[in-house]
Amino acid sequence: MGIYDRDYVRPEHEQHYAMGGGVRGIPPVVKWLLIINLTVYIIAKLVPDLGNYIYYYGSVLPESFFKMLQIWRLVTYQFLHDPSNIFHIVFNMMVLYFMGPFVERAWGSRAFLKFYLIAGAAGGVVYTFLVLLRILPAGIMMGASGAIYGVVAAIAVMFPRMKVLLYGIIPMTMVWLVALIVIMSLLFIASGINAGGEVAHLTGLAVGFLYVKYKPWYTQWRMERQKGAWIRKIEQERNFHSEVDRILDKIKRDGIGSLNKREKEILQEATRREQNGTA
Repeated sequence: MGIYDRDYVRPEHEQHYAMGGGVRGIPPVVKWLLIINLTVYIIAKLVPDLGNYIYYYGSVLPESFFKMLQIWRLVTYQFLHDPSNIFHIVFNMMVLYFMGPFVERAWGSRAFLKFYLIAGAAGGVVYTFLVLLRILPAGIMMGASGAIYGVVAAIAVMFPRMKVLLYGIIPMTMVWLVALIVIMSLLFIASGINAGGEVAHLTGLAVGFLYVKYKPWYTQWRMERQKGAWIRKIEQERNFHSEVDRILDKIKRDGIGSLNKREKEILQEATRREQNGTA
């Protein structure tokens, strides 16, 4: 199958959106993210003491500079949800189930996992930075919302006119859904309700937008850079072999004793390459 036969590179009017597991099953990264999140939540619910331990050492908790340096929290907090608030994990896992497979199939499992964790970690970084600046109070932050909203933004950028049902009843395009999320998050921040969580939401959206919008440019820049490096390497090899040929001609004409130190070093390098099979 060629690249232009894939769903995500067809013109928008030809696309058929199959969100969620469907008949193809849930892709591996989304499946394991669901399993890990739900397993941690159930353990915390059934064994509160163990849950408290996991939350204390796994959540983003910038109450001291020492804890700000515990960078593993930027990843582990994404798998923790308040056991007293079932709606939080239900909402996050539903969005992950319905939208995550779409992005994972479009990008591949490895790229999707990297993006998901970066979007989530970015929310923790921004929250910690705002606490450090004393803009927000220090508190426990947990949940996959930053990563989840990154996925939402990614789909909105790739397919802005794709329609979803808000709360299962209100149809709207992805662009309007993201606009609504931004407005609601700003209102919550202004009112002081869950400001840290809303910062993670907005950060995840920003990361999703920037990642999809500028990744093609970055990929092109990296390819051009690699291409330039290969051209320089080929030119260096051409010059090296030309110099070796010149030195061999000099030996044939004037003898090996006529070589200077630099010419001897080049000849030794050519010999080494020949022995190693890299000449």
